[in-house]
Amino acid sequence: MFGLPRIADSERVGSSIVIERHLDGAIGRHPDAPAPGSTIASHYRMCVGCGPDHPTGLHVTVTAGEGLTVSGRFTVTDDHQGAPGLAHGGMLSLAFDEVLGSLIWLIGKPAVTGHLETSYRRPVPVGTTLFIDAAVDGAEGRKIFMSATGRENAADGPVSVTASAVFVVVPPTHFIEHGRAVEPSELSEAAAKVAEVNP
Repeated sequence: MFGLPRIADSERVGSSIVIERHLDGAIGRHPDAPAPGSTIASHYRMCVGCGPDHPTGLHVTVTAGEGLTVSGRFTVTDDHQGAPGLAHGGMLSLAFDEVLGSLIWLIGKPAVTGHLETSYRRPVPVGTTLFIDAAVDGAEGRKIFMSATGRENAADGPVSVTASAVFVVVPPTHFIEHGRAVEPSELSEAAAKVAEVNP
């Protein structure tokens, strides 16, 4: 099945199953990656996940961590609800996809989501700020394995959502071939610099 790691062993920890993966390749932090503690800029101003100019977007903010880690924040508004007063599960998955995707800035290779699995542990009410910690767990060929945990209203708050993902490294031309041309003003400053280097 596409995107699923080969499983060596698994063990139950509480109500979670921890999976160990056989990984063929190591992956490291790119020398030009954002420094730990710095903000990772939105890649596209109208991105529904991180774009500052999207009127009803999530406006996820992300900070680079040590090694291959990031921390993100997202506050649930009325625009993001499914059931009255509660975050829509799809919006929560979107927030996780955005934070997990920000790890790509640390690796320095363009990649896209190949598989995203989200587990909802508890309802997330409107007004909640979700603190999302994400990390690269390893790589195998073009696949990059990642995981994330979202906590309510504090970095040490109760766990509300967890996710695991497989991102797939693609050539820079992927976005031109499958998307549309953009004006430099539509990109964040950081993304515009990447576009200059990888047209």
